Amino acid sequence: MSSDSLVIIPTYNEKENIEKITRSIFSLQQPFHILVIDDGSPDGTAAIVKRMQGEFSGKLFIEERKGKLGLGTAYIHGFRWALKHDYQYVFEMDADFSHNPADLPRLREACQSGADVAIGSRYVTGVNVVNWPMSRVLMSYFASVYVRLITGMDIQDTTAGFKCYRRQVLETIDFDRIKFVGYAFQIEMKFTALQHGFKVIEVPIIFINREQGVSKMSTNIFREAFIGVIQIKANSWFRKYKQKPAAPAAIPAGIKHDA
Repeated sequence: MSSDSLVIIPTYNEKENIEKITRSIFSLQQPFHILVIDDGSPDGTAAIVKRMQGEFSGKLFIEERKGKLGLGTAYIHGFRWALKHDYQYVFEMDADFSHNPADLPRLREACQSGADVAIGSRYVTGVNVVNWPMSRVLMSYFASVYVRLITGMDIQDTTAGFKCYRRQVLETIDFDRIKFVGYAFQIEMKFTALQHGFKVIEVPIIFINREQGVSKMSTNIFREAFIGVIQIKANSWFRKYKQKPAAPAAIPAGIKHDA
């Protein structure tokens, strides 16, 4: 089945989740394709995906990399692959069900309805997080407050990793100038999209902490984000951002448009 929508799922040791998340996405009424970017998982995650490819031929793809190269580089690898294969809507999504597959059509609809980037937001309608310790909730929430203060972005969930991009956004952003790999990568992509003049909106979701597998969060990732936000803002003072192309002018009623 053809699709204009690609879900990119980076993995490292996600054998407990990868088959279930894949089947959940493929069970949706809206057709999505999936690209797994696996960073050499020693637990056999890639082998599970390759076994399922026989069942989901033409819909499930995998790119294998040697070693843990970082979330940001995984997504950029996926973005390049998506552009090469002509997808119009490109999604970032975790493998661990913290992002609900049922929300994918809502993000796609937001981009179809005028957004250039749609964010699955935990904080746009309060704090919608389930099964996180209060310390983690507070750290995440105030991290977004800090990012808004430094960057000036009018986005409540600045570190969100559940997103839909219209193709034009990824064609415009220079991936070689995206420098960060953890939470700071998510911030940098949002900030860069806004600097290019793209419309970013937040779609409320409920974020559920993973039940299986091990979180990849670390103090180094938070440290990168804390320092990286200042670097992202400072670098923007010395950089020119190509503005997105203007929408074509509407053709007045009664005037024929010649192809």
